[in-house]
Amino acid sequence: MPSLDTMQSLHQWMVERRRMFHRHPELAFEEADTARMVMAELDQLGIPHEYGGVGGGVVGRLAVPDADAPTIALRAEMDALPGSEATGLPFSSTIEGKMHACGHDAHMAMLLGAAALLKRDPPPCHVLLVFQPAEERGGGARVVLKSGALKGVKAIFGGHVTHHYRVGEIMVASGVITAQSDRFSIRVRGRGGHGARPHEAVDAVIVAGLLITTLQTLVSREINPIFPSVITIGTVRAGSAPNVIAETAELDGSIRTTLPEVREHIHAGIKRMAKALEVLHNARIEVDIQEGYPPVVNTEQESRIAYRAAERIVGHAGMMTMDYPSMGSEDFSYYLQEIPGCYVRFGARKSAHEYIPLHSPDFDIHEGVLEVGAKYFAEVVREAAHSYSQ
Repeated sequence: MPSLDTMQSLHQWMVERRRMFHRHPELAFEEADTARMVMAELDQLGIPHEYGGVGGGVVGRLAVPDADAPTIALRAEMDALPGSEATGLPFSSTIEGKMHACGHDAHMAMLLGAAALLKRDPPPCHVLLVFQPAEERGGGARVVLKSGALKGVKAIFGGHVTHHYRVGEIMVASGVITAQSDRFSIRVRGRGGHGARPHEAVDAVIVAGLLITTLQTLVSREINPIFPSVITIGTVRAGSAPNVIAETAELDGSIRTTLPEVREHIHAGIKRMAKALEVLHNARIEVDIQEGYPPVVNTEQESRIAYRAAERIVGHAGMMTMDYPSMGSEDFSYYLQEIPGCYVRFGARKSAHEYIPLHSPDFDIHEGVLEVGAKYFAEVVREAAHSYSQ
């Protein structure tokens, strides 16, 4: 067990754990070694835990004698991203094609730090330490919920590092925090032909190109501009040779919305425009829309709890607010559909450092955020227990 005599020693312990996780990234639903490392640290702290097996979560438990005391859950993610790291750090990924480019290594270290603080000075409530799989792909939060591990939880709290804020700043807000994320695939089938005789063919590339530009008007001309929404075409596949008119074209994209009615309008609009271009160009167009993560919606009472806890850690000057929801997505939303809670953001950029976005091969954090996150998680548990006892 790490020395808890000083915050400095605990911080150094968290740094070492974060770097250990960083060296050994694993993708969604493959987090076997990561789970093993997490469980080894929980064992060292003397915290009992349950493991759902590869592709499942690790849930540590801190219990108090009062069986009727509320249960508060804290969550971190275990998975990394596909990609080649370009940070040049001495503790860079040792696994080619995989890296912790979204800060989940830091989140695990923070939660372990909070576990150490809560173990040393137990709060008047039960605590679940949730290390979940597959936030980046597949919605691992649903695996944890389906396991029944969170049954009876009064509230759940989570957070994410970001370069949008500096170390020592925490963003807390109620309501919609992130967008609904959906994906779609469109397949255009025309009639292939020789490039010299376009009148004999139906050019799938032309139809796909029109779709790419036309779909953008759903946002720019059909959605009220005060309601954030984004349509992105991420991949386009078509053609086989310069002198061959392509018979098929495939588009893959994503939709980001914050209101159900806007989402419904965009879904219907994609199908409507595809149908119109199908008739206009004598082609066949198939549209497949796949539902993604729901929006993260922080509950009001738990947001107030989080705000009070965060303010005690970083002071009033360190409290950040958010005027508009992020158009990113997060599977913490699944927890919040069933359990009250709050999702915050931890500033992880040193003042003089360049802003680097999440998922970048150059992404790194200032490790001072580990102390901020651990203290916040421990404090929000105590604040929640106090609030629910009133």
